[in-house]
Amino acid sequence: MKVSVHAVNFTVDKKLVDFVQERLDKLEKYYDKVVSADVFLKVENISEKENKIAEVKISVPGDEFVVKKQCKTFEESIEVACESLERLLVKRKEKISSHI
Repeated sequence: MKVSVHAVNFTVDKKLVDFVQERLDKLEKYYDKVVSADVFLKVENISEKENKIAEVKISVPGDEFVVKKQCKTFEESIEVACESLERLLVKRKEKISSHI
């Protein structure tokens, strides 16, 4: 799967990019037809504690899923977003296999 990480208004370090890549690669065990993923990392409202936003958009044949999560750290927001995507991909896989 092709993963693109985009940082908005800050510079992302290699450690975070590697974490994102590793976590998104795990999605393929739920649905193996994931084509690509775009991850947008943003920091908003510096005064708030939960100001790290991760927006993950994944493309599968015939569809696209977008999940946006806001947490205290980017790692946490990526983790929560991927958990939501796992559920969506399982539903997608079940829906397709029920039509066969």
